Amino acid sequence: MKVTAQVVRSGDWWAIEVPELPGVFTRVKRLDRAAVMVADAVATMTGADPSEVEVSVRASLRPELQHDVDEAIRLRHEAEEARATATRQLAQAVTDVPGAGLTVRDAATLLEISPQRVSQVARA
Repeated sequence: MKVTAQVVRSGDWWAIEVPELPGVFTRVKRLDRAAVMVADAVATMTGADPSEVEVSVRASLRPELQHDVDEAIRLRHEAEEARATATRQLAQAVTDVPGAGLTVRDAATLLEISPQRVSQVARA
């Protein structure tokens, strides 16, 4: 069973509502506990096994905070994609080193990494 936990900060707590199941409300001190608490609440109301309840947590934040969170996530994803692309390109460059007649030290200097890293990438 899939449900959404709509969470809103209320004082020192996160107030939680499950729109798919009217009457399912709970609260948590820490947001990282929301999914577990919602699964337990849904299980109590429906008789389902808590381990079979898939919870998607959606926080209602002030617009400026939501923008900052969304932007941080977007930039983190971009950085992860760039890191993966750089890793693939580094592996390709290291693979091309023997055919170019370069030593491991020459490749390290050109790639601005250590000779040990060149060797490590070459083995991988």
